Amino acid sequence: MQPWILAVDLGNGGPKVAVVGSDGEILGTGATPVSVQIGLDGTATQDAEEWMSALLTAVSGALRTASADPAALHAVGITGQWGSTVPVGADGRPVGPVLLWADTRAQRHAREVIGGPVNVGGIAPHKALPWVRLTGGAPSPSGADPTGHSLLLQNELVDIGRRAVSLMEPVDYLAFRLTGRAVATPASMILSWLTDNRPGAPLGYVPSLVARARRDPALLPELVPTGSVQGSLLPEIAEELGLRAGAPVITGLPDLHAAIVGSGTVQPYQSHLAVSTTAWLSARVPFKKTDVLHSIATLPGLDPVLPVVGNNIETGGAALSWLREQIIAPHDGLAGGGSGIGADGAAPSHAQPSFDDLTRLAATAPAGSEGVLFTPWLAGERSPVENKDLRGTWLNMSLRTDRAILTRSVLEGVALNVRWLYGYYNRFLGQRPKTLRILGGGAQSDLWCGIFASVLETPIERVADPLNAQLRGVALWTRVCLGEMSLHEAAARVPVSGRFDPNPPDVRVYREAFEEYRRLAGTLGGLYRRLNSAGG
Repeated sequence: MQPWILAVDLGNGGPKVAVVGSDGEILGTGATPVSVQIGLDGTATQDAEEWMSALLTAVSGALRTASADPAALHAVGITGQWGSTVPVGADGRPVGPVLLWADTRAQRHAREVIGGPVNVGGIAPHKALPWVRLTGGAPSPSGADPTGHSLLLQNELVDIGRRAVSLMEPVDYLAFRLTGRAVATPASMILSWLTDNRPGAPLGYVPSLVARARRDPALLPELVPTGSVQGSLLPEIAEELGLRAGAPVITGLPDLHAAIVGSGTVQPYQSHLAVSTTAWLSARVPFKKTDVLHSIATLPGLDPVLPVVGNNIETGGAALSWLREQIIAPHDGLAGGGSGIGADGAAPSHAQPSFDDLTRLAATAPAGSEGVLFTPWLAGERSPVENKDLRGTWLNMSLRTDRAILTRSVLEGVALNVRWLYGYYNRFLGQRPKTLRILGGGAQSDLWCGIFASVLETPIERVADPLNAQLRGVALWTRVCLGEMSLHEAAARVPVSGRFDPNPPDVRVYREAFEEYRRLAGTLGGLYRRLNSAGG
């Protein structure tokens, strides 16, 4: 019986799981989608109980495809979304919906904590300084983080707040359900900005920051070092999942950190680009630093020695999903809603095309999309500007604009948005990466990888099976935590499947497009603010 690791990635779309061999090979996968509730008032929530039922289905699928022996389960590793809040009751079950990283209902309360008459991007410098000095960051004035969530539960969702005995990050909650032990780590608690993240600082919450954030210390989980063994898989949970009880479960790890291991970029300054639901650029670095103006900061890393660079583009691969599900082939019952671009040339009415269908269609349009620009700010933006009022836009459409151009413009718009961040990221690092490793669902497309290479003017290396790279990463990380391999040995087990170099003619087109793109947030920001404040 070959030992294997159960890797879980609790993303925004639902849990993905993998049966992973001890060498990092993905032996089988399973995934189950979950619903998201998005409201005009800033609501963005999920149901943590739906996570658990979806996890059961996903694990069953992974075991079946891998033909895995449950008795050979070696350990469990968990990664996923962060900056979200699960209100947990005395019985260990959620007492209300999960407040997602995109929920902005607490904006008014958050601005009382971090804002002021004199502010930069909604943040008052004198209020932010104590946070930045110790943690590297500060609560968001948009309310879209755990500080905002806590304030929402105190001031508006009061009934839920009263019944909660703990507020947990998603990865911590999932590990708690598997082990019965409620803990958090400096890595999982990043966006709470409550730990001293300076090199050599002692482990623990900073009482003065807890008070500034108006957080109840009794609701904060016990803090343990990142990469600890949280506990053993409970017998009752193991029986539900069809697994061996007693396997060690490692503390939950944010997807940012799993991507570092899963991309193999563990050397200082080695950089990766993740294109998942959101998108980001990151590397391990030997310094602590903050760029408040562009929402870039160093964060607690995989170890106390090297922090990781944190930033986030709110809409990455989700822009293509939105195009497919809401524009090209929505389930709205309207005749003719089919895509017409299926593999046989004519999809049934209301059928959604595959992502391969979409990228093949986009490849028929020219670089630059005949001058059509798309801004992927469908959920506002966090980096390189913190502005929740920004929205998605197509500019410069004409009677010639068709679905091929629209689709390519979405791919290019995400890439141009990454370039907007890339300039500030390079300045933050003090150097320009020679190559970028790319991973995530968006990296499955050769066309998109090539667009990124030309837009960023940087060679792109794609990791093998990029969709499951974070699952591989957290599985290898699990072995590191158990003392079975070093971090550099784990990185050596990450294969690269392709390289994409900038195409000089496309580079010239995208340089011109970027000159226009980089001005759009400033040009359109006032319009979006007025429209959104009016309920538009």
